[in-house]
Amino acid sequence: RMTFLYHHDTSKIVGYDMYLWDVGKEKTSKIIDTLSTGMPAGWGISKHGNVWFSEDGAKLFFGTAPKPVPEKKDTLLDEEKYRVDIWNWQDTLLQPMQKKRLSNEKRRNYLAVYHLKEGKMIQLADELIQETRTLHKGIGNVVLGYAWKPYAKLSSWEASRYQDVYIINMETGAKELVLGKKSSFVDLSPNGKYLLWYEENDSSWYAHDIAKDKLISLTRYIPVNFYNEKFDEPNEPGPYGLAGWSGDDRYVYIYDRYDIWKIDLTEKYKPLNLTNGFGRTTQTQFRYQKIDRDAYFISLKEPMLIRGFNEVSKESGFYSASPLLQDNTALLVSGPYSFRSPVKAKYADVLIWSCGNFRDYPELYTGDMKFSSYRKISNTNPQSINYLWGDARLVHWISFENDSLDGILYTPENLEPGKKYPMLVYFYEKMSSNLFSYQIPSPSRSTINFPYCVSNGYIVFVPDIKYTNGYPGKSAYNCVVSGTMAMLDQFDFIDRDHIGIQGQSWGGYQVAYLITCTNLYAAAMAGAPVSNMTSAYGGIRWGTGMSRMWQYEESQSRIGGTLWEKTDLYLENSPLFSAPDIGTPVLIMHNDNDGAVPWYQGIEFFVALRRLNKPAWMLVYNNEEHNLTRWSNRLDLSIRMMQFFDHYLKGAPAPGWMVSGIPAMEKGMNNGYRLQEE
Repeated sequence: RMTFLYHHDTSKIVGYDMYLWDVGKEKTSKIIDTLSTGMPAGWGISKHGNVWFSEDGAKLFFGTAPKPVPEKKDTLLDEEKYRVDIWNWQDTLLQPMQKKRLSNEKRRNYLAVYHLKEGKMIQLADELIQETRTLHKGIGNVVLGYAWKPYAKLSSWEASRYQDVYIINMETGAKELVLGKKSSFVDLSPNGKYLLWYEENDSSWYAHDIAKDKLISLTRYIPVNFYNEKFDEPNEPGPYGLAGWSGDDRYVYIYDRYDIWKIDLTEKYKPLNLTNGFGRTTQTQFRYQKIDRDAYFISLKEPMLIRGFNEVSKESGFYSASPLLQDNTALLVSGPYSFRSPVKAKYADVLIWSCGNFRDYPELYTGDMKFSSYRKISNTNPQSINYLWGDARLVHWISFENDSLDGILYTPENLEPGKKYPMLVYFYEKMSSNLFSYQIPSPSRSTINFPYCVSNGYIVFVPDIKYTNGYPGKSAYNCVVSGTMAMLDQFDFIDRDHIGIQGQSWGGYQVAYLITCTNLYAAAMAGAPVSNMTSAYGGIRWGTGMSRMWQYEESQSRIGGTLWEKTDLYLENSPLFSAPDIGTPVLIMHNDNDGAVPWYQGIEFFVALRRLNKPAWMLVYNNEEHNLTRWSNRLDLSIRMMQFFDHYLKGAPAPGWMVSGIPAMEKGMNNGYRLQEE
């Protein structure tokens, strides 16, 4: 069978009919139009909706929408028409957000279904329940519906995105509200018997038996935590997630920090730790690996393939576990690599996966289901053997707050005994889990490139940061500065007088903050830094049109309250107000089309430093976003950033753009790269 839309209207506002072509019968028939039973009054088929059949061929899904209102004709000239955005305090969404979504809203359509055997149409979504999720390619009798509009206004200052959750009957269109104001994950079992969700109020998983209207507590009495134990933002932590379901809806597989639990929805058997606590004992995170991309559920007849990641060593590997019994988890393969993306052949017991580390590109390997016999089948970068790539090692230290921290130290190959090397410090939240991740050498979008820096004689230190809410700046100081000093104590090849620091976005903010507190760093590069939290709090993320309030009150910026509730913390954490204390030369990048951090934050920082007669430069790439996209600009940034660091950390001559700038009259004609020999 095949379906298509057709209209014979020549006006701008057209109505579509849906036709079904039965290939076997070579017959075409109209099945739906604007007058069909089940079509809401004043609505029609939307050309913007996806049209698709359920996997069993019993149902046809499509989109509907209210018929558009034709624009009124007038005789006004273009210059006679007013153009104004009216911001109303009662708007559910801010005007910038409405404008960003305008194109999508004009294309918005609402899910409907046509039952081919019965020849009936059922409208599923509507203007309240706008979002829907069908399960398993349309098989089953229900879909999930989500209504976010009642809570849309809260999105300006709350990080959680709330919605009411409905179960919608595909046979009748009946809608049942089952969960109100939920921001956490919600799922339906494969056959639609159970609704599953995570309850943030008590950090537990629950299920609802739909037929029996019965609430089932799944994890509340299991003596481990199912919330993210390392979450350090001023909001409720989310869960570790869900591995999947058994095909008969009886079992659901849920993660704690380390292990996988099998929960019996009939409550006949107690929750079972499938990995037998081995993950917690060894501090290894076990996560189910789906190797059949078409599988809807976890098979009870075959062993589960599990990826393990050790939090201590950062090594990874693959393991095997039974989906039914608590048993010892069998190690298949592991080591100082990043193992990822296993996929099984459709008609053979053969796997393909990737494996790599900092030095070796993640090449493809193939082998049997036990990884006992495998071979490499790709050789992506044979030329890399000709380059001094460098090495990565895991490092540890104690912060000024007495926390044990991890980090990565990247070092050049063939370190010369007795030689002192300049060091660059880069950070963003926690990155030590990337110890065995391959880093592609490429022009910078905003940050230093580790292989490039290391192969050009720099040490690169990447510390993890542990945050205390209300004090993001001080937290960075406690972790980054303590880590830098620890590296100086642990390794005698680091030149303590020639250390630079670099970060982008949230990292750029912390770079700006750190140089108000210490002169440890000889040069600093801050990309897209928030310098003034008091003005940034009331700003707009122009890429989405959203208010920035939520990220300070409940998210990454970690203040934990409004500007008027915690004024002192907004001031304390703003580098701008401590600009007189800065003694480090600063290179800033802030682009004029930045959709995440308003570029006036970089301007505020630069003009303050300029007013204080402190060495500062700002790169503004025209019409570029938060991170550079144009290749030519990426090359340019890479050159200028390393010229800046080479000057202050290696004693290289300063380039012309640093010495005398580039006047606007010479823009595009003089790049200023030439080094100015003294």
